[in-house]
Amino acid sequence: MALWFECKVRYDRMQENGSIKKVNEPYLVDALTFTEAEARIIEEITPFISGEFSVSAVKKTKISEIFFDETADRYYMVKVNFITLDEKSGVEKKSASFILVQASDFAGALERFREGMKGTMADYEIASIAETMLMDVYPANLNKQ
Repeated sequence: MALWFECKVRYDRMQENGSIKKVNEPYLVDALTFTEAEARIIEEITPFISGEFSVSAVKKTKISEIFFDETADRYYMVKVNFITLDEKSGVEKKSASFILVQASDFAGALERFREGMKGTMADYEIASIAETMLMDVYPANLNKQ
């Protein structure tokens, strides 16, 4: 199971009008530790940022799964409640889970989520879908030597 860390990177970005603006952008990285997450984000973004930058924050997320769509450029957080029945008391229990969905728009996120959940035996309800500010997601690269 992947462990996802949100890393915020602070750097100076050149605006379209030529001015320079300091930005703090969030990225998602699959890593085992905070230290590895920081090292991975530095490795991943170094080719794309000219000049100095710093990793301003690293925090663990509660994301349990990600449904990717390579044609899309936005990320949506879906809070889903899985419904189970307590056999002793007969009461329904809901346990929340967070799934990140890559999509072009809200409708695409809902469609992609439903597509990703096909075949699941669990009962669930969607509690919320919200667009995130994530710039990119870097899964573990298991092919590296």
